[in-house]
Amino acid sequence: MDQTVERPLTPLLDTVKFPKDLKSFSDDELKTLTDELREETISTVSETGGHLGAGLGVVELTVAIHAVFDTPKDKLIWDVGHQCYPHKILTGRRDRIRTLRQGNGLSGFTKRAESEYDPFGAAHSSTSISAGVGFATAADLQGTGENVIAVIGDGSMSAGMAYEAMNNAGGLKSRMIVILNDNEMSIAPPVGAMSAYLAKLWSGGTYKTFRDLMKQVASVFPEGIRKRAAKVEEYTKGMAVGGTLFEELGFYYIGPIDGHNLDHLLPVLRNVRDLHNSPVLIHCITKKGKGYAPAENSSDRYHGVSKFDVVTGVQAKAKSNAPSYTKVFAESLMQEAHLDEGIVAVTAAMPSGTGLNLFGEAFPERTFDVGIAEQHAVTFCAALAASGMKPFCAIYSSFLQRGYDQIVHDVAIQKLPVRFAIDRAGLVGADGPTHAGSFDIGYLGALPDFVLMAASDEAELKHMVRTSLEIDDRPSGFRFPRGEGMGVDMPERGEPLEIGKGRIVREGTKVAILSLGGRLGEAILAAEELDARGLSTTVADARFAKPIDLDMIKRLARDHEALVIVEEGAIGGFGSHVLTHLADLGALDHGLRVRCLRLPDTFIDQDKPDIMYQQAGLDSSAIAAAALSALGFDETEVAAIRTAMMG
Repeated sequence: MDQTVERPLTPLLDTVKFPKDLKSFSDDELKTLTDELREETISTVSETGGHLGAGLGVVELTVAIHAVFDTPKDKLIWDVGHQCYPHKILTGRRDRIRTLRQGNGLSGFTKRAESEYDPFGAAHSSTSISAGVGFATAADLQGTGENVIAVIGDGSMSAGMAYEAMNNAGGLKSRMIVILNDNEMSIAPPVGAMSAYLAKLWSGGTYKTFRDLMKQVASVFPEGIRKRAAKVEEYTKGMAVGGTLFEELGFYYIGPIDGHNLDHLLPVLRNVRDLHNSPVLIHCITKKGKGYAPAENSSDRYHGVSKFDVVTGVQAKAKSNAPSYTKVFAESLMQEAHLDEGIVAVTAAMPSGTGLNLFGEAFPERTFDVGIAEQHAVTFCAALAASGMKPFCAIYSSFLQRGYDQIVHDVAIQKLPVRFAIDRAGLVGADGPTHAGSFDIGYLGALPDFVLMAASDEAELKHMVRTSLEIDDRPSGFRFPRGEGMGVDMPERGEPLEIGKGRIVREGTKVAILSLGGRLGEAILAAEELDARGLSTTVADARFAKPIDLDMIKRLARDHEALVIVEEGAIGGFGSHVLTHLADLGALDHGLRVRCLRLPDTFIDQDKPDIMYQQAGLDSSAIAAAALSALGFDETEVAAIRTAMMG
């Protein structure tokens, strides 16, 4: 019979500043603490928005780990970091928890610079076990003896990197603990009393000693008997707990256990802490969104949410008359797919984020979610293209980085017409530097025969989807920002663009602004400010980062005194290509004054996108200031003008 624990007058959570404060709590008090921690997490995210469901699913696990282990000496590594909010609350950051994902606030992920309790930063998946092997190896070499705990979700286990790390850990026999947070399975009968009992037994010293004893006894028997005895143990345990795969990789498997039951978690973690000197995997079954009905009943378990009402769970939605770029991409691709049966769409565990959930509803047989496996996604698309299909590989810019060798080796060298739909180009706001689309112009623009486009508005994106279909002899990509479009008039259907040709948006005579991508609107505002000061300004939309429109660039260089190049990418991208061509053409020998505006050579922390672009020097005031500086205006006057425009 369950015993009811009376909540003290002072909430237990109010007495916790750091994990060491949990050491004096009884197991019943730890259960009370989990209720309070879950409430605090829900309350926080209702005000800040962010990743809610994942954190709610690991509340008990978070409390148990910090209660049993000696963090931060013991290294606790969270994979991805979506689930780290309860961890942050318990590790000295509760007083700042309502600054999550805001400017000058806490990161939405683990971050080394933020706390000693975050030994390894993360925001992309499947890195935790590799990091754990590194920490465990360092502990062995340095003789420090700390525990290493890596918590990884079942989704992250779809990435090959996780198995590469486990194979290495098993070979090294590293002393580390991997906790598989499995929230795809329901809490079924096998995770009941018998399974919990077996998990405690296998995690403790008795079974381990008994197993070792039996191995010693079996060693004196003939080989055939020894093999049969080993098989009995392997298959008996495998049938009971499904751990054969992990055992084959060199891990001692424990589970599955109920990840929401401290009566199961605490003794297993204590046994593993005290008795094991080799790699261990604990299989925990959890429920994403646990303890909050709106999350539990949601199809995505409230993975990522905006601000919401705690009572109803209703999320606040930003009002906009413009469609999102992601939706425009999805609907444009669907429109083309109705006309062309060769079109297929591939994503890596991000169907809703990339809009392919909509495509999948219309064309389920032509939609492929390969899991968190960007490398596989790219090569899969390469073979589809080699077979005569027309694959669209829809992956965020920052995630596409993970498949770069495959883009080079399997796509570009073979000149296969894979179409890359690159969402989240440029700065993305609350997710910060780990999700910023900063580098794709540079790393894709360096590849021979690669056609690379950047949409300046949602109508241009529609044209680029259509254009990519016309490119059937080489790879191509089109990048577009996160969020809503500009509210421009939309064509009925996209029109194929002439490859490598930009467009003049506004004619002038003194200053030229050449913009690539989503900063075009800011470039036009800058031109209006310059015109108001008597400086006639041309604005051009490059459209293509590669091939570059050399004819248009020569015209801009010839007919203007100053040229300002604007892009939402890191150094080494579009501006560098333009300057190289200008130098080759000799345009820089004739007094042309050039300024390149790009993302600064640093990682920009999370904030509202408008503020981040202002910090990066890519807003209208910075563009106008760059033009004035190029024309020789006094720097004090330039600064004053920029300040006035920002105000």
